[in-house]
Amino acid sequence: EDPSSSSSAQNSVAPELPGFYYDPEKNRYFRLLPGHNNHNPLTQDNIQHKAMECKRLRLLEDEEKQNQKTARAGLNSSMLLQKRQLGLLSSTSYCRLVHELKVNCMQRRKIEIHSPDSSVAGTNNFKIIVADVACERIFTVNDVEHGGCKYGIINLSGLGKESLTVEMYDNLYFTNRKVNSVCWASLTHPDSHVKLCLMGIAETPGCASLLPASLFSSTNPGDRPGMLCSFKISTAWSCAWCLNPQADNCFSTGLTRRVLVTNVVTGHRQTFGTSSDVLAQQFATQTPVLYNGCRSGEIFSIDVRQRNRKGQSWKATRLFHGSAVTSIHLMEAEHYLMAADMAGKIKLWDLRTAKCVKQYKGHHNEYALLPVHVNEEEGLLIAVGQDCYTRIWSLQDAHLLRTIPSPHPSSKDAIPSVVFSSRLGGSRGVPGLLMAVKQDLYHFSYN
Repeated sequence: EDPSSSSSAQNSVAPELPGFYYDPEKNRYFRLLPGHNNHNPLTQDNIQHKAMECKRLRLLEDEEKQNQKTARAGLNSSMLLQKRQLGLLSSTSYCRLVHELKVNCMQRRKIEIHSPDSSVAGTNNFKIIVADVACERIFTVNDVEHGGCKYGIINLSGLGKESLTVEMYDNLYFTNRKVNSVCWASLTHPDSHVKLCLMGIAETPGCASLLPASLFSSTNPGDRPGMLCSFKISTAWSCAWCLNPQADNCFSTGLTRRVLVTNVVTGHRQTFGTSSDVLAQQFATQTPVLYNGCRSGEIFSIDVRQRNRKGQSWKATRLFHGSAVTSIHLMEAEHYLMAADMAGKIKLWDLRTAKCVKQYKGHHNEYALLPVHVNEEEGLLIAVGQDCYTRIWSLQDAHLLRTIPSPHPSSKDAIPSVVFSSRLGGSRGVPGLLMAVKQDLYHFSYN
């Protein structure tokens, strides 16, 4: 059920009157005032917010009592075992349904964050968390009280313990600019660096920086290397690192109406002109091809081996959404691409036929740059909506498996950021969902 629909359902018990709101509790109509009014808070926005907050609290209460229903009627562990033993379920279907049960049984537990510097942990709101490939560390971007952002790395090795603790290492850098995009970069070894894209403000231009991950450690600050590279650019919306050896040591930056591909070692740059802002990017690993999602709703690919020739069209594969594309994810076999847009639509595209083969319904977005997370091993798709609900779908049939309410009241500055993995903390780590919201970090155990 869509939480935003609760207000319309609430009013369905009485006829709608223009300019009035029917309160079912008091069984009477109240006059609505346009916009926001401090003296009389009865506005459409406040009514909708109140209805969503009631829905959120009810869902949280159901989760604490473990009253949430399974996504499919009659789905339980004993039924699955019986069908498996009778040969009514294939091993593939059995595993998929077991994962659905695990999703339904996940329970929230708060994680204690330790830091060598006591002033670091729990003082600033989480904005973005991004896990490295091994899921041993997560890079965090936090809002600071006086405006801007600061960065840190959280070591997840403590998640395997009973107390659920993690260590957070801060750095000496903070910026007064908004961080638009973050990705891990493998330069000297896997996930050795972090790529940051900062938005320009007023007289200060945008910036793309490559930071060594060793900046965020408990070693002597005097031994830490400095920033590897940083250059001023127009507003940077997205970034991606290439792992294909044919474009070794290269990263891309999605800018306003152009794509910039830079070789960190040689400094060589290629510019590809586009007709719209590039809000999402990802490199393929089997070929040196870069996929781009644009504000216009277009998704296109670029082969970065092409020579820069004036007037030449760079676009290869072309797909189209009806709204700005906020996130793209290339599937492992690289025949399919998952894409989400600002209309709340999430689509799975077949790159061979350039057709949409599945659509995942229920996601909520209007204007935010929100990522989608795909875990093919468990067959799950995860996305956090602008309404602050975390939704989990089955990759195979696009069925909505679970809707997780935020532990905090919904607001524009409290949209959770999540990471999902079967090995949080490394190869011997714990499976589950990490959720960062406000100043807190939560773990939803998946086992």
